[in-house]
Amino acid sequence: MSSKTMTTGRKEEVPARLVPRLRFPEFRKAAEWAVKPFDDLFIVGNGRDYKHLEAGDVPVYGSGGYMLSVNDHLCDGESVCIGRKGTIDKPMFLTGRFWAVDTLFYTHSFKECLPRFIFAIFQQIDWLKHNEAGGVPSLSKTNIQKIPTAVPSLPEQQKIAECLSSVDELMAAQARKVDALKTHKKGLMQQLFPREGETQPRLRFPEFRNAGEWEPLTLGSVCSSFSGGTPSTTKPEYYEGDIPFIRSAEIARDRTELFLTREGLANSASKIVAKGDVLVALYGANSGDVAIAKISGAINQAILCLKSKVSNAFIYQFLSFKKDWVVATYLQGGQGNLSGEIVKSISVCFPLPAEQQRIASCLSSLDELIIAETHKLEALKTHKQGLMQQLFPSPAEADA
Repeated sequence: MSSKTMTTGRKEEVPARLVPRLRFPEFRKAAEWAVKPFDDLFIVGNGRDYKHLEAGDVPVYGSGGYMLSVNDHLCDGESVCIGRKGTIDKPMFLTGRFWAVDTLFYTHSFKECLPRFIFAIFQQIDWLKHNEAGGVPSLSKTNIQKIPTAVPSLPEQQKIAECLSSVDELMAAQARKVDALKTHKKGLMQQLFPREGETQPRLRFPEFRNAGEWEPLTLGSVCSSFSGGTPSTTKPEYYEGDIPFIRSAEIARDRTELFLTREGLANSASKIVAKGDVLVALYGANSGDVAIAKISGAINQAILCLKSKVSNAFIYQFLSFKKDWVVATYLQGGQGNLSGEIVKSISVCFPLPAEQQRIASCLSSLDELIIAETHKLEALKTHKQGLMQQLFPSPAEADA
């Protein structure tokens, strides 16, 4: 390791210690961290084929996560894993007995370091910068072993690992809460909307239990609708204006990447939608997605705007509920494009306006709760990221 120096106001050089900006009190006077390559800290193991094994209770992992369970293990203990091929930027921490396939590297035989501490380091590495392939992202064991990192004493590693693990536990609990709310909403929607071929739901609010059957109508008969267009991209004067230009991947967002000028809007088929309109993605990878517009703006041809005569929120909730059916029915293999005519032809059973409003209000309140809890989860992730930046020296210092 080369000597590190910093310059004072009198231009004299003094040693710069390799330490993090934030240190637990008991380690503030401890020695600086030592820089070592991963090869000095642990062994990187290759995953193997599992097809010769029988079914069992030992989980098998690939670069994308859990795959199945078999009757033998490749590793038993704590291990930090990283994809060899495919998903190479999602490190995993595994403990106990497991098997890794050949798209996943696993680590073992740790020396003067703790696996959970190494996991924290793996989470800070920009693994895509170590990609060695032009097609499917790939890492090599040789490259991984050469990566330098800074490590403190084992007691300090333990303290840092415990701190970050406690944040991970909070994040996991919050993620479970979000998932539980989403599951609850899905189950509630199955009760509040009629089954296929039926005209009454299994669950109705007390004031509507004697309100009779719902009326089957097409979306086109109860909604006005239109699609948009894209101004010529060869006309720079059509862009960089103040009108948000909403594309199909942006229907659920409150901001856009492109903006149109008044001239661009006037010289194209693009049309303006209002905040609160229902937007359906027709083309692209997100075909079938539906959202309530969070902003007013212009839409392109890959979006259908629906304006209900009664409740946009009811239409949105119904289409959210039926998305999997729409994709399975109209998009072969989950791929392809919808058309405005297809969407408008979808049959929906409608209750009276008051019941539509009641259902939409109930489900929208759940959406708001899910969004609030999701924001809490994102805040925890941001907190952890900031904490890690304080608890570890910067990667540039370790590389110096």
